[in-house]
Amino acid sequence: MDATLHIASLLVHARPQYLTSLKDNLRLLPGLELHQESPQGKLVVVLEAESESQILTRLEQINSLPGVLNAALVYHEMLGAEGDA
Repeated sequence: MDATLHIASLLVHARPQYLTSLKDNLRLLPGLELHQESPQGKLVVVLEAESESQILTRLEQINSLPGVLNAALVYHEMLGAEGDA
């Protein structure tokens, strides 16, 4: 049986003065990719995980990082589930 892959997109809003250190911290988290950023402190983040609970755990971790004002789930998809291509 094939494993299901969960892909989620997040919008992370941080204090601009923490942006550099926040990106360094985010790069330490497994299954996370940084895709876009703005000087105002907004980041687009993509997560890949084996379960929905891992996505939620990662979201909580991001919200607790220094400088983060909010991290919000924008998109979630499951790949590899029965019937998916």
